[in-house]
Amino acid sequence: MSQVLPAQGSGETGTQSTGRARDESVGASQVKRRWVVSITSVAAGGLLLAVSFPPRPWWWLAPVAFALLGLALRGRRARAGAGYGFVFGLAFFLPHLFWIQDFLGAELGPVPWLALSTVMAAFVAAACALLPLVGRLPAAPLWMALVFLAQEAVRSRFPFNGFPWGRVAFGQVDGPFLSLGSIGGAPLVGFAVLLTGFGLAALIAHVHEHGLRPSPAWCTPVSAALVPVIAALLVWPTVGTEPQDGTRTVAVVQGNAPNIGLGLLGQRSTLRRHHLQASQELATRIRSGALPRPDLVVWPETATEITGPDQAIDNIVADLGAPTLIGALYQPPTGSSQNAVIAWDPHTGQGQRYAKQELVPFAEYIPLRSIAALFTPFADTTDLTAGTRPGVLDIADTTVGIAICYEAAYDHVSREATNQGAQLLVVPTNNAWYGRGEMTYQQLAMSRLRAVEHGRAVIVAATSGVSAIIRPDGSLAQITDMFTTASLIEDVPLRHTTTLADRLGPWTERGLTILAVVGILAAAHSHQRPRHVGEISSDDATS
Repeated sequence: MSQVLPAQGSGETGTQSTGRARDESVGASQVKRRWVVSITSVAAGGLLLAVSFPPRPWWWLAPVAFALLGLALRGRRARAGAGYGFVFGLAFFLPHLFWIQDFLGAELGPVPWLALSTVMAAFVAAACALLPLVGRLPAAPLWMALVFLAQEAVRSRFPFNGFPWGRVAFGQVDGPFLSLGSIGGAPLVGFAVLLTGFGLAALIAHVHEHGLRPSPAWCTPVSAALVPVIAALLVWPTVGTEPQDGTRTVAVVQGNAPNIGLGLLGQRSTLRRHHLQASQELATRIRSGALPRPDLVVWPETATEITGPDQAIDNIVADLGAPTLIGALYQPPTGSSQNAVIAWDPHTGQGQRYAKQELVPFAEYIPLRSIAALFTPFADTTDLTAGTRPGVLDIADTTVGIAICYEAAYDHVSREATNQGAQLLVVPTNNAWYGRGEMTYQQLAMSRLRAVEHGRAVIVAATSGVSAIIRPDGSLAQITDMFTTASLIEDVPLRHTTTLADRLGPWTERGLTILAVVGILAAAHSHQRPRHVGEISSDDATS
């Protein structure tokens, strides 16, 4: 009879081998379970971040989203961090940018929406690859918040002048963090949210590992979670709203547009006709005494084409009896067209003009024209010419700052206007392209943040809604519905003082980004230093 014996020198019995296999199986099962939990956690976090943005007032979900991300990245390697970050980014950007599918989907399918969401998620992945590294430093929530914020700074500039949509700060206009915009603009608001979220993650992890026993180790996570909230509440009383240079009665004309998406390419005459008619109705109500006579009237972005003298616009502005800002596709005597706002006087006609500086890539100008047809129906159109001067126009005895549509997402446009004396900010926009999706509310949130950031009333004039009049504290004085003809009229304060955010300018974001780089370098140096005998790194201990 043959007998199976353990191999000589193996030192392992059959029972031991079975036990080891069982342990390995249990270990593999635990790793898989942890992976599933982490993937689910970061996907949920990205979705929570998406629904924290307007039109929903659920700003408080953003810190929760980053707490989930921070917990999932705890003890991970860079490659795992990048993977989880990519999932988080996709879970956020796919719903946040779904309005692109509403805009382009009928002609190009989901390719533009999926492509842009994927590129944006890649930026998040790059930041999250670094979060486990800086997460080993003392005061880890601080460094993690700085690194994630640095990612926003990069993607707001690169490529093609960047895409600032979806910055954390833009989802906070209904919450207490908004007040910090007057101190450090959008970068400081975003940093406060991130610090609170990653602080919550550190606090939860500490309680899980050490229980509720009091210890000095509580200081960092508790401070990270609470200090930004306390600071924001303390700053609120300093947000200025009172008139400093009197008031102006401002009217907004929303002429409406057909909800036909890309069909608007052939409807420029319809837009013009609608806005002339809506302006005539407004003028009639003013003459009847039903409405006060405005000091200034504002038309939306590209509500008409202007190629030279325009008698119809002359007549309607004279009938309104007030200087009017006309949003127009302007064709100069030489060169290509501009997306412009023209100051129109009831007595002297056309005056100063501001041309949009930050043009929309693949729409108002076409980079990579050879492959652009995959992503845009505008591939065969002529590029618009970008403006080169700050958005400041003198009209109605008022210095008005202007940011046209997409420019509301860029910090420098409104800041330059304010620092050049703007007493009031105006945002003409044409959101009719995007249907009834959330894009127009996301953009309105940017304008509400700009109001607090610069301490100015903001007038949003949209072709099809939503148009709004925003007070300097970011609250809404009036707002229209979508895809309806409407007009707004309101007394708004004029202000001349600049906020600390204006005076610091780009240095808030630059300073925070420099600190992020310092943290990355310090963490990399610490990670590469020689280890003493018996010392185990977190990379050795975890996958």
